[in-house]
Amino acid sequence: MLTAALKVLEDEGEAQFSTRAVCALANVTAPTLCHHYGSADGLLSAAMTEAFSQFLEGKKAAEQSPDPVTALREGWDDYVRFAAARPRLYAAMMSRVLNGAQIPAAEQAFALLIERIAAIAADGRLALAVAAAADLAWASANAASLLYVTAQLRKTAMPSPAVLKDIRENAMQAILTPESKG
Repeated sequence: MLTAALKVLEDEGEAQFSTRAVCALANVTAPTLCHHYGSADGLLSAAMTEAFSQFLEGKKAAEQSPDPVTALREGWDDYVRFAAARPRLYAAMMSRVLNGAQIPAAEQAFALLIERIAAIAADGRLALAVAAAADLAWASANAASLLYVTAQLRKTAMPSPAVLKDIRENAMQAILTPESKG
């Protein structure tokens, strides 16, 4: 049922999410869904938890450069690629976070970002406080990701690699000391 719920979210978005569509896709009845998840919101919450878990597992599985600056860029790119591949699901996930949902995998993903930033600080290459640099990296990755989410609304093409690189590198310029920006 979680796989079906994620499929509905990816295809239709949270606004069009329905237990009827999930039940049809999963070939189960509404009472079965209610037995396992209690309600549509219970299923939606479980689906969001699963989506964040998939996102976190992808980040953990990604090969990470031993250079912390390169690792930060790679992590940023991974984040934006997830949103590009699954824009409706990403939008639903961010909606949950912005509405105050406590999702352990989301918190763990942010902790990975803090670790990457702290490694840059330990190398003496961070121009900002760790928390400020993490906020800037997170905000820039979300801004780039929103270009995918809103492309249809804006009736524009998906963002170009050059635009994404500019967003990332502008954030990196602010985060890094002058001698370590390359």
